Amino acid sequence: MSIATAVSGSVTIITLDRIHRANAYDGATLDALAEAADRVRTPVALLTSAGSGAFCAGADRDWVAAAGPLDALELRSQRVFDTLARAPWISVAAVHGAAVGGGFELALACDLRVAGPAARFWLPETGMGLIPSAGGCTRLPRLVGRARAKSLILGGQVLDAREALAWGLVSRIADDPRAEALAWAERIARRDPTAQQLAKRVIDSDQPAADSLREERVAEGLLYALREP
Repeated sequence: MSIATAVSGSVTIITLDRIHRANAYDGATLDALAEAADRVRTPVALLTSAGSGAFCAGADRDWVAAAGPLDALELRSQRVFDTLARAPWISVAAVHGAAVGGGFELALACDLRVAGPAARFWLPETGMGLIPSAGGCTRLPRLVGRARAKSLILGGQVLDAREALAWGLVSRIADDPRAEALAWAERIARRDPTAQQLAKRVIDSDQPAADSLREERVAEGLLYALREP
């Protein structure tokens, strides 16, 4: 089984489990991840991976080697990660080791990230004649700015956990990132789920300021209406 799921209180735990391949994903893994995300009924989901080595080494190289141009135009990883990013629930990634290529992009698709001391983040794609195409060229600049994104994507810079924290790529560092992420997820789950969903939607909308401010007002009006007796 490449994806395992469990529920702990109000948190769904989704675990990528392909230790023999450094938790790299293939098509079957992506399908299983999409199914797991679709089954989430809790207000928060924790995304983690098995073992003590890599968090996720990205796309399985044997699987990528067999892909063609049409596969890229309908890129499954981008579609699945976008589903994760747009989910109504809040997602927290626990990154204990290396997040490489698509593994980095998987973490970027989550709302929040907790890193362990051994976490490393890098995007080697342009050195392989590719680009980060599962959201990396889109989400990373919005998170850390264009100049820093170019340093990673074009310059090949590798970030350790402390650098990732300083850049705002991760929210916190913990010796046990899984335990810390779960504890944080449990606290988040106690917040109002409707307010959380609406706030996430406004934050992620990338609209012009005037439209985003209008969406804030509409969301607030809805929340006012829901609290009326």
